[in-house]
Amino acid sequence: MRNLLFTISYDGTAYHGWQVQENAPTVQQTVQDALEIICGTRDNITGCSRTDSGVHAEEFCFNMRTECPLECGVFARALDANLPRDIAVRGCREVDFDFHARYDCKEKEYTYKVWNSPEKNPFIDKYSLHHPYPLDVPFLDAQAKQFTGTHDFSAFCASGSSVEDKVRTVYSFDVERKDKLVEFRIRANGYLYNMVRIAVGTLIDISAGKIPADSIPGIISSLDRERAGQTAKAKGLFLSKVIY
Repeated sequence: MRNLLFTISYDGTAYHGWQVQENAPTVQQTVQDALEIICGTRDNITGCSRTDSGVHAEEFCFNMRTECPLECGVFARALDANLPRDIAVRGCREVDFDFHARYDCKEKEYTYKVWNSPEKNPFIDKYSLHHPYPLDVPFLDAQAKQFTGTHDFSAFCASGSSVEDKVRTVYSFDVERKDKLVEFRIRANGYLYNMVRIAVGTLIDISAGKIPADSIPGIISSLDRERAGQTAKAKGLFLSKVIY
């Protein structure tokens, strides 16, 4: 028995997130189906995160304890060949037997993409939020910096979460323009349910004047979800980096 760590990328448009669900296609189920074809058994796999429905991943990791004897490079190619085109295998390596893809993760980086132009772009529509009004990126970058530090982020957690400890540490939050594409990049030791999407929605609402500038510290300390802004759509969100 050995423990393998796989790195994949996926387009989340067709899936209801990572975690297996009844009567809904998920990334985990699709990957397990492919692994069962290769190994002949349905081994359990553990993901590094529970991405929401419609969220994408440029880098996602999962580990699997298995007796399958395939060499890592061969295993990665075989898995890639048995997956649909919207899921790609980037690598496979052997790790310590007690390694856990979720609990051993030290940091994760998410990127939220906003197409900031009066005109729509059909070639990026599945992967970004269309915001037709001007965004002042230096201003938003300064506002985003107010999220950094260790805080109780209850105000940025959607209802329905069963997590009791809502304290997380945000290491960095940057906003950058790449022509008409604006990227919001946040790195933290963990996230709450819809935390990134609410944070981005709040920044966009600040840009629109719906929430006053420099309100982030007060919203955080209030612990009140009603004080924060909208929840940005899932399609613009990418898990972009996983750090062990």
